Amino acid sequence: MDEQDFRKKSDAELESLKKRLLELGDEHGFEVEGSGERLELLFEGGATQPGEPEEVRFVISPNTAARQIWISALDTSFKLAWSQTDGAFKLEKTDENLREVMGRILTQQLGRGITV
Repeated sequence: MDEQDFRKKSDAELESLKKRLLELGDEHGFEVEGSGERLELLFEGGATQPGEPEEVRFVISPNTAARQIWISALDTSFKLAWSQTDGAFKLEKTDENLREVMGRILTQQLGRGITV
């Protein structure tokens, strides 16, 4: 896949994802920021001990050089590559598409079942 094709596919995927995440953010109390190149999800967390972070942040962004969409969340980096067979960005290790990965990590973060 060339750079132009990757950008077209990743931009469309991230724009669609952003619309859904905005709906979910309103429902479940998290913020969605950014556009195009980078989306950030912000979760307010009450720190239980001094020194703990007050806020949890997930970052979703395209990596053009690698032709992947990267998600940094839950102390992990998820790297999804385009699957020509499935016509979607997939996490090779689990065969999940972008929305399935986001559903899983949001479920983990929020402690209740989330479908993206």
